Amino acid sequence: MSEIGLSPEAPASRLRLYLDLIRWNRPAGWLLLLWPSLAGLWVAAGGFPGWHLVAVFTAGTILMRSAGCCINDVADRDFDRHVKRTAQRPVTSGLLGAREALAVGAVLALAAFGLVLTTNAATIAWSFAALAIAVAYPFAKRYLSMPQAVLGVAFSFGIPMAFAAVQGQVPGQAWVLLLGNLFWVLAYDTEYAMVDRDDDLSIGMKTSAITLGRADVPVVMACYGLYLGTWGGLLWSEVAPGPLALALGLASAQVLWHFTMIRGRSREGCFRAFRLNHWLGLTVFAGVVAGYMVR
Repeated sequence: MSEIGLSPEAPASRLRLYLDLIRWNRPAGWLLLLWPSLAGLWVAAGGFPGWHLVAVFTAGTILMRSAGCCINDVADRDFDRHVKRTAQRPVTSGLLGAREALAVGAVLALAAFGLVLTTNAATIAWSFAALAIAVAYPFAKRYLSMPQAVLGVAFSFGIPMAFAAVQGQVPGQAWVLLLGNLFWVLAYDTEYAMVDRDDDLSIGMKTSAITLGRADVPVVMACYGLYLGTWGGLLWSEVAPGPLALALGLASAQVLWHFTMIRGRSREGCFRAFRLNHWLGLTVFAGVVAGYMVR
């Protein structure tokens, strides 16, 4: 049986490859998506939005981030083999075929769409735009000098979808929150791009870290400031200011900590700063929740 690839270990081995494909052991990726989406739900509802929407957006975030990993790895497989950090990914290393990886991604995306179907027509309509942006991002790195801006829209699109799910529409407030969150994505994904800058230069990949050059650290800090300033300014009159101010203060302290990690531009420091960003997102989300609770 083992000679034709049907050994008892084969299903388990395949499952491990699938879990590696979707970065199951690295939850920071979907947490970066989750916190602004949940915050959008709270703002749209003016408080707790109900367990149904919390469950839908939490599970949907995990599923769509996993599907995005499948698409990204297939699109970048010829580039990733030249990058130290990504050379051993399942598709890049040849352990999984491109078609199989895309099939896994399609199943995950369909499962996420099934969750969206339990909401309303507005959310269903906006989900197609979210999918289109998620598919477009891996290819933006070939043509745009700041592809992180496309990722910023993709990673912030849970906010307008949250408003659509709660209110049946997407008001201007949602787009301002999306813009603010986009600055946060620019900050942390530029830190991520700084890890691979040397490899990306050698293969001709376009990233914000390459485009910004020695301005990378100041721009990252400015983007953090724009994120916190935009969210704080918009929500100050919406929630109790005390919890929000405390959360923004703690988030600002984390930003200063990130500066100490990235100012030397080492791979290890920049990667560590990127991986810790989900705590910053959680801090802001907690401030929003607490602000509505005591308002």
